[in-house]
Amino acid sequence: MSYLQQFTKTLPTLLTAFILAVAVWISAETSNNPTEEANFPQPVPLEVVGQDPGLVITSSMPSSVVLTIRAPQSVWQALRANPGLVRAVLDLSGLETGTHTVQVQIQVGRSPYEIVNHSPRSVNVTLERLISRTLPIDLVVRGEPAIGYQAETPELSHDTVIVSGPETLVNQVQSVRALLDLSGATEPITRNITLQALDSSESVVNGISITPDRITAAVEVAQRFGYRNVVVKAEVIGQIANGYRLTNISVFPPAVTVYSPNPQIISSLPGVISTLPVDLTGVQDDIDISVALDLPPGVLVVGDENEVLVRVGVAAIESSLTLDNMPVEVAGLPANLAAVVAPETVTVIFSGPVALLDQLNRENIRVYVEIDEPRVGTFQATPQVEVVIRDVVVQSVIPNSVEVVISQATAATPSSNR
Repeated sequence: MSYLQQFTKTLPTLLTAFILAVAVWISAETSNNPTEEANFPQPVPLEVVGQDPGLVITSSMPSSVVLTIRAPQSVWQALRANPGLVRAVLDLSGLETGTHTVQVQIQVGRSPYEIVNHSPRSVNVTLERLISRTLPIDLVVRGEPAIGYQAETPELSHDTVIVSGPETLVNQVQSVRALLDLSGATEPITRNITLQALDSSESVVNGISITPDRITAAVEVAQRFGYRNVVVKAEVIGQIANGYRLTNISVFPPAVTVYSPNPQIISSLPGVISTLPVDLTGVQDDIDISVALDLPPGVLVVGDENEVLVRVGVAAIESSLTLDNMPVEVAGLPANLAAVVAPETVTVIFSGPVALLDQLNRENIRVYVEIDEPRVGTFQATPQVEVVIRDVVVQSVIPNSVEVVISQATAATPSSNR
């Protein structure tokens, strides 16, 4: 009993000493590791857990949460070094279909800490049943093959698809459409077609999945009996002008579709139809001309286009001509100056159409040099060639530079200026 009484008397003193020790420890820790309140450096991704696999979220969801945390500096150092220590969790465990308000839970992997604020604090979550429906594919064919062709029944890689998603959206789907365009087809078609889920107003239903989401459609396209594609050949007569050559003869369109009430006539065609003759006598330039087709009796062109465009390309035959000993004159030389050119003559090589080169002579050619500021002295100059006949090109002058010596004109030294 005496021991218990003595302990009871000393208990207040012990408690006071303990409290003082704790206060000293807290003060020391606070001074060495002060508390910091701040926003977390980055938004924390919002994680959804506990969701029934048979349910799907149909409401909009925030992707992250913004946090304000109060914690000692040592804790902050750890969190900044490893942001993954902080999680924002939305627990949907046990929730059924409908709209629910769920609190956002913050988990921090270091202590001590205090969550001062986080936004959002809660999220309204709408859950719907995830369902699937099997629906037939509605193939819509648009356009027609080219005239004279017919298309067989398309063959699809799949006849049905599975539509999956939230119950309300899946129930809106009235049809799954595949659109196939046959406009102008002249040969078999194989196409990959993306499928669309449509509601009763034929608007696309989004937010669902279609399996498979695309199919392959194959269509045989063949020419009708009594129709045939034939190549068009341009029939030309006459001779183009001398000194010119044909570069090209082309027809547009290069082929036409013909038909006949008597299919035997079409079958007996050689596969080519000529135009009426195009006369090229004396032609010296390109020409475009509409020409009628020379159709056999009983044969008609699809579309009643009985004329084609014949394009004839004509170009001059190119050659070259060399003229030696062409004198070089000095242009723009004042009367008080005289010039001597060395060498006095040059060789000039011309190119162009043969017909024009045949007309070329020394009388319609001028070779000269021009000194910008004529004065006494010795200069290097490049000879220039002036040709009267158009489309004749100067290929080169040999030599391509001459020496011009300019001096004062005297009675004994006549000027070479012209």
